[in-house]
Amino acid sequence: MTEHLVVIGADAAGMSAASQARRRRGADDLRITAFERGHFSSYSACGIPYWVGGQVADRDSLIARTPEEHRARGIDLRMRTEVTRIDLDRRRVHSRDVDTGESSWTGFDQLVIATGAEPLRPDDLPGFNAPGVHGVQTLDDGAALLATLDRECHRAVVVGGGYIGVEMAEAMVQRGLTVTMVHRSPEPMSTLDPDMGRLVREAMTGMGIEVVSGAEAREVRLGPDGHPRAVVTTAGEYPADVVVLGLGVRPRTALARAAGLPLGESGGLRTDAEMRVPGVDGVWAGGDCVEVLNRVSGRHQHIALGTHANKHGLVIGTNIGGGKASFPGVVGTAVSKVCSLEIARTGLLEREATAAGLDWTAAVIESTSRAGYYPGAAPMTVKMLAEQGTGRLLGLQIVGREGAAKRVDIGAVALTAGMTVDQVVSLDLGYAPPFSPVWDPVQVAARKIASRAASA
Repeated sequence: MTEHLVVIGADAAGMSAASQARRRRGADDLRITAFERGHFSSYSACGIPYWVGGQVADRDSLIARTPEEHRARGIDLRMRTEVTRIDLDRRRVHSRDVDTGESSWTGFDQLVIATGAEPLRPDDLPGFNAPGVHGVQTLDDGAALLATLDRECHRAVVVGGGYIGVEMAEAMVQRGLTVTMVHRSPEPMSTLDPDMGRLVREAMTGMGIEVVSGAEAREVRLGPDGHPRAVVTTAGEYPADVVVLGLGVRPRTALARAAGLPLGESGGLRTDAEMRVPGVDGVWAGGDCVEVLNRVSGRHQHIALGTHANKHGLVIGTNIGGGKASFPGVVGTAVSKVCSLEIARTGLLEREATAAGLDWTAAVIESTSRAGYYPGAAPMTVKMLAEQGTGRLLGLQIVGREGAAKRVDIGAVALTAGMTVDQVVSLDLGYAPPFSPVWDPVQVAARKIASRAASA
């Protein structure tokens, strides 16, 4: 008898799961129906700031696979169709056509929940629902922002200083706008320790971006045309023709919550290592709507990244397809940039190590991306955390210019392997003057921290 797989969400996790399951099982064995409420499938949300900024030429460059391509591979993908209810008792989902309002029920044997995340919006504050105030979670969001920028825009205010905030600040600079970034933390990039965030602030200020720290937005003041004229904050008022929100995201799990499925502290779905939702047979979840295990801290957390979502989908599709796969968790690796500044982190921050009950020590070093005498050598700051007594690597942060960010992958591999900082010092890394000093900056940091971490 043919089994029916229903997928809610047609981006990275959902369509990776559907495609992998289809590769392993033919249409006579597995029928696949996928629902997507938006206009696009399988696209790179991470590329939206670069499309807005002009580095990526057009929207279609961000689309990995169109609905037509998925259908040609035997997946019944229903676009502009929103799932409004999951009925676990009768194993069916209720869906509604966004454009016509028509609704129906669809039964399932296997269900994949890949509903993604939704941007945080201060909708209770005056003016934040006005035209010209934009989140940037979907391709539709990016198109709407570009339409606003086609008006006469000279001044942008970015609200929020995380990854999306700094990337959108860069996009506005690339578009030739005067940019102010407002955020509530003492330093931008709260995914870094404050001393490393300070380097980001100083670099952005040097690029001509006004960075307002420790301030909260209170209102978007509108002009006679209903579009932004200024953002009012606890630190003052800042002129704006366009406002971009970079306040982060939360897991989109209202459907799962209503169905009684287990959620974690962040509101994300909890799954086991095979990406099954515990306690319900044949229900899986992946992507930005789930929590993941941090392998360094041993805690679950919500991390919205396309890298994880694609891996979740591969694991789910393999298991539905009759194979065996698992997702072991993450170490918290992320990279970003703002203009010429590269920003990277993996593992734990100081506050995260403390919250995990770890006794830690830290070291900070200054180095360069190449041998100091080689043309183009660019500065970078490297911060490393290690466990006191054992010397186990706990975290790595890097802020610098060209050639800095991807060095964080050394730390990501070392954390995954459970290496000590002494072992990092001994790694046989590639060396030539055009690529690195004789001691790679990550190993310089490891050398500095090794002696103090080894002492109890």
